Amino acid sequence: MRPGSALLRLETTESRKGVLDGAWWPRSRDIGAELPALLSALVTHLGPVSRVGLDATAWAGLPTRIVVDDHVVHIDSFPVGDDTVLITRGERDIFSLLVVPPDAAPDAARSAMAQAVRVDNVSDAERILIDTGSGRGPVG
Repeated sequence: MRPGSALLRLETTESRKGVLDGAWWPRSRDIGAELPALLSALVTHLGPVSRVGLDATAWAGLPTRIVVDDHVVHIDSFPVGDDTVLITRGERDIFSLLVVPPDAAPDAARSAMAQAVRVDNVSDAERILIDTGSGRGPVG
């Protein structure tokens, strides 16, 4: 990964039959630094985004809203885990993205992102990260 850049992959079909709709590999856990670039990229591909759901325990300084391209996006705290982000387009169109840990090895991160966007993927975010060696296994 190039310094100063985050990576985003979205499923390229309209079917959205996989467990996840895409994957995001931020460069840090600083949501104020990472979220604007993600939302700008998503707006380019999906259109206006109204809400983002994140696990507050996984991110430093989670705001309640952020402005992207002169549009207010509400930030909701959900216990979705640090491996998932929920993006709402419109009122109810929800996209679920795998979040690859910022410190993941590049090969493992690319593998996890590729798995997440496969139409036939049946694994959830946590399982993908474990299987690809991109994240830590379950604690306990």
